[in-house]
Amino acid sequence: MTVPVDLRSDTVTRPTAAMRAAMAAAPLGDDVFGDDPSVNALQDRIAGTLGFEAALFVPTGTQSNLCAVLAHCQRGDEYIVGQMQHCYRWEGGGAAVFGSVQPQPIAHQPDGTLALADIEAAVKPDDPHYARSRLLALENTLGGKLIPMDYIEQATALARRLGLSTHLDGARLFNAAVAQAAGADPYAEARRIAGCFDSVSVCFSKGLGAPVGSALCGSRDLVGRARRIRKMAGGGMRQSGVLAAACSHALDHHVARLADDHALARRLAEGLSGLDGVQVELPQTNMVFVDLVGAARDRAPALVQHLAGQGILALGLYRLRLVTHLDVTAEGVDRAVAAIRRFFAR
Repeated sequence: MTVPVDLRSDTVTRPTAAMRAAMAAAPLGDDVFGDDPSVNALQDRIAGTLGFEAALFVPTGTQSNLCAVLAHCQRGDEYIVGQMQHCYRWEGGGAAVFGSVQPQPIAHQPDGTLALADIEAAVKPDDPHYARSRLLALENTLGGKLIPMDYIEQATALARRLGLSTHLDGARLFNAAVAQAAGADPYAEARRIAGCFDSVSVCFSKGLGAPVGSALCGSRDLVGRARRIRKMAGGGMRQSGVLAAACSHALDHHVARLADDHALARRLAEGLSGLDGVQVELPQTNMVFVDLVGAARDRAPALVQHLAGQGILALGLYRLRLVTHLDVTAEGVDRAVAAIRRFFAR
C-alpha cells in the first residue's frame, strides 16, 4: 500500500521513535501542583532559550494565545491584530468570548506586516466611549512568510511609545529563526526575535514534531496570571511530563532540521513552476501556495479529487496550501509534483 503524502499541515507529524522513547522515560509528577520535573525542565529551558523570566506549558497554541491576551488585558480592553492572524481569525473568538477583550483587526500589507500608520490609527483615545487599547499582537511566520526583523523592531517600539504591551504568536517561530539565521545559530536568532516582545507563544506540535503542546513565555507576573487562566480554561494536565518530554526532545533534535523542510518546499514550488493556469509563490519557509487562475479555476474540484486519489493530501480549492514537515520526504514531494503535472497534462 502506498503511503499518503500528507501536505495538509505540519500539525500532522507523528512522534519519531526517539521521541517516543524520551516520552516513555520521562520522570513525572503533578504539574497542577507544580512538581512535574519534565514540565518544569521544559518551561525553564524554553524561557531561558528565548530570554524570558518564565514559561507556561499548555496543551495548544490556541490556549497559549488566549492565556496571553487575557493576561495582558482586562474586560473592556482591546488588542490590535492582523485580519489573517491565527489569534484573531482561527481561534473561535476566544478572547472576546471568555475574557470580554475586543479584537481590533486591521489589514495586512502584501508582505504580511501591519502598516505602522494603521497600528497607530487603531489606538483609541482615553475616552469612555472606546475600548481601552492595551496590546499589539503579531505573528511570525504568517502564512509561511517571515516578518522582517527591522519591521518587528519598529512595530514593537511604536507599541511601547503608544503604551501598548506586545505579544508574538510564534507558533512557527523556529521556522522563522532557521530561515532568518541562514545557517547561523537558530536558537540565538529565535531569542533575537522574541526579545522584541513582552510575551511569546511557541508551538512544539507543528514543524518541531511533538504530538501536543505549546509554551507561553513572559515575565513571572504575566506567567502567573496566565497560569490562573490556564486553570480556568481546563489546561491543567497533571502528569503532562510525558508530553513535555516530547517537546524537549524536539528542541534538542528538530530545530536545525527545519531547514530540510524549507528546502523541500522550494523543491515543490520549483517542480510546479511553468504550468499553465498555475501561479506558485516562492516559499520562504515550509508553505507553498498554489493559485489556480483563468480556465484552471474551473478544474479545481477535479484537481483536489485527483490528488486524493493519488494519495496526496492537501488543503484548499482555488488556492492550495502545501506544507512540508518532518514526515514529508523528497520522494513524497516528487510524487506530489508528478501528480499535479499529470493532471494538467490531460
